[in-house]
Amino acid sequence: MSTIELGTHGATARFRRSPVGRMVITGVIGSVLVAVGSFGVGDIPRNNAWLQNVGLSWVYYGHGKSLLNVVFWAGVVLLVLAWIRLGRLFFGDRGAGDRPAVPTRVLQWSALSWAAPLMVAVPVYSRDVYAYLAQGALLHHGFDPYADGPVHRPGPLLDSMAQVWATTTAPYGPLFMTLTRAVTALTGDHAIAGVLAMRIVMLPGLLLTLWAIPHLARHFGSSVPASLWLVAFNPMLLIHLVGGPHVELLMMGVLAAGLVLVLRGSHVSGVVVLALATAIKITAGVALPFVLWIWLAHLRERRAVRPVDVARVFAAIVGCSVVVFGVFTLMVGHGLGWLTGLGWADRIINWLTIPTLVAHVITVAAAPFTALHLLPVLSVTRTVGSVVLAVVLLVCWWRFRASERSAMLGMTLALLAVLLLEPSTLPWYYTWALVPASAFVLSRRVAAVIAGCCVLQLIVFQPDDSILLYEPVPVVICLAVAAVAGWSLIGRPRRPTTRLHTAGDVR
Repeated sequence: MSTIELGTHGATARFRRSPVGRMVITGVIGSVLVAVGSFGVGDIPRNNAWLQNVGLSWVYYGHGKSLLNVVFWAGVVLLVLAWIRLGRLFFGDRGAGDRPAVPTRVLQWSALSWAAPLMVAVPVYSRDVYAYLAQGALLHHGFDPYADGPVHRPGPLLDSMAQVWATTTAPYGPLFMTLTRAVTALTGDHAIAGVLAMRIVMLPGLLLTLWAIPHLARHFGSSVPASLWLVAFNPMLLIHLVGGPHVELLMMGVLAAGLVLVLRGSHVSGVVVLALATAIKITAGVALPFVLWIWLAHLRERRAVRPVDVARVFAAIVGCSVVVFGVFTLMVGHGLGWLTGLGWADRIINWLTIPTLVAHVITVAAAPFTALHLLPVLSVTRTVGSVVLAVVLLVCWWRFRASERSAMLGMTLALLAVLLLEPSTLPWYYTWALVPASAFVLSRRVAAVIAGCCVLQLIVFQPDDSILLYEPVPVVICLAVAAVAGWSLIGRPRRPTTRLHTAGDVR
């Protein structure tokens, strides 16, 4: 195996010729194709003639749409192939000794190169970004988005969003609503400018993620390339979060940065940042109780922990969180109304959560004997799921209190429990669990399961908002493709690879 010192003459060219470099370039090409294809299969603003005005109306119907559909999925295939191949390289085809040692900064820039083309894509897989803008416009024009749905202010933004949410209230925290108000104050009812501005506003989340994940990995002794592979190179997350875009793009970066600060011993600063993440989306608040155990573990390294220490740390966490959340709540000026918006997620029905899956099984099993309507059964299973979730969260918090490592594990499992037991889930929600999971050493088999699940989420949901979860033949095909993707990560070893070295940390 040859060694390349990055920073020397010709290193860039040699990196491009290396296995990692070739896969990075393949991923960039795939990302460009996804961005181009999105103009035919994505969610363009409704009642907007911009495609016609620039002479591109042909891309959204007939043969033009079919062509760009092929382009889009060709890009997805290239991204997935590059991601799986990078995973094989980072996890080592022949074991740990065969892992290419690529500098962290090269991987960070490579991940950004995959995300960059998606910044100008037409929104895909969801019209949520238009809902963000419509809710921000409500706030900007004096309405209460926690009490009034976007339907109260007709216009291009309302037209472009998914109409199922037209009468619902905003479920997002006061910080995110403050940001959406600022965006719509700048872009008005211009949907295209609003989408681009929202991506720019949420881009710091990706940058913070790229900064934080290597620190989390080093802190717990895991592989930086493998950790970045799990999140930053993940095609499912990149396409959904950047191409969507979705609020989780911003939330995951702030969450990851807060965890880094806490683990470094900057507890108050870390709690403040985690509170900011919670003020973006309440799900991030699941991480805050586990900070208590991390903070106490750090105290325990210096001296015995007394009950008064526990009380002070608890008070500091609660106090900082309340102050941060309170400041942005006052800025928005509509109190805690966002709590009422959380219940609207019940309108999403898919069998990716356990309560919904159980409801489907019950109705199908009872079909030979009696006709059970899904919604009443779903109401019961979701109620039971919420109770079970509350118990699981308490158990995770108490059971994983011994050390900072166990607290991080408990946090990861708690966020995973939210995904599996809440009333509904969507692909981009998986950032909640994948970000803290990136801190740990994963076996190739575990990584293969994650890869298969991510690929499934990328193809069973469609870029035009349709889903294949209730179409048996397409679901079987999607499951088979996902299984092949996962198996490919642990398949037969390849030949040894070129190694790239620097004087700095490349783990």
